[in-house]
Amino acid sequence: MSLIGETAGPGDLIKEGSDAAFNKDVIEASRTQPVIVDFWATWCGPCKTLGPALERAVVAAKGKVKLVKIDIDKNPVFAGQLRVQSIPTVYAFVDGRPVDGFMGAVPESQIKAFVERLIHAGGGSAGGSEVDQLLTLAKESLELGDTGGAAQAYAQVLSLEPDNLTAIGGLARCYLASGDVARAAEVAAMAPADAKNADLDSVRAALALAKEAPSDVGAIERRLAQNPDDHEARLALAKALAGRGELQPAVDELIQIIERDRDWNEGAARKQLLTVFEAAGAASELAKQGRRRLSAILFS
Repeated sequence: MSLIGETAGPGDLIKEGSDAAFNKDVIEASRTQPVIVDFWATWCGPCKTLGPALERAVVAAKGKVKLVKIDIDKNPVFAGQLRVQSIPTVYAFVDGRPVDGFMGAVPESQIKAFVERLIHAGGGSAGGSEVDQLLTLAKESLELGDTGGAAQAYAQVLSLEPDNLTAIGGLARCYLASGDVARAAEVAAMAPADAKNADLDSVRAALALAKEAPSDVGAIERRLAQNPDDHEARLALAKALAGRGELQPAVDELIQIIERDRDWNEGAARKQLLTVFEAAGAASELAKQGRRRLSAILFS
């Protein structure tokens, strides 16, 4: 059931768009209010699920965003310009530019998060540069687990500022989160080797962990099962966990080594622990709690 008839009153929040009216309904309208564009077709099954869910989310936003629905069969021009290759495809516009988007019929929780990010991005247009807005949007997307949306925002920053270290680090983090370590390393290498930036330093540490991670975890676990005091095996397990991005379990293993022998192997566990903290981010909750646990051991 469509909500168009229910919302076409004073707010005019949801409308059927067209190529002829795209500049007015989307480009110009997004300069004063975020606009979501839903590219769909009557024959598309997933569109019939996504469309009503999008409409509900827009209505729930109470006028903070608008929705324009474009039937690509009747209006192929802008769908082609935006390289829409499958439907449904959704784009979000702010200040006349696409700033976020996704493809496919996603869960309503993800739609809600998408709309909330867009509201924030649109509301911040007067308070910062376009790059600042995109970086904020990217960070929020990562925190919500939307690596695709974050990657799009970071890539757009780099199209405006190719040497932006935060965007380089952030985009590398997106590739790392998706399991593409090689591509993450390529992106991180776009920054000068001596460049210093918290986001870049964090992803470099995470890449170092991934590079050092042992592959045969089963053998390591068997060694530990036979001898829980095999610190070398426990360190290897911590490296394997950290290399997969499982930082909290890695911290737990390293703390256990330090509890049993704080000076083992010239402090190898402590050194590894500091790299894990850096990969998580110096200001992250994992790093803060980990440092408190480490201090409790060292100064007890």
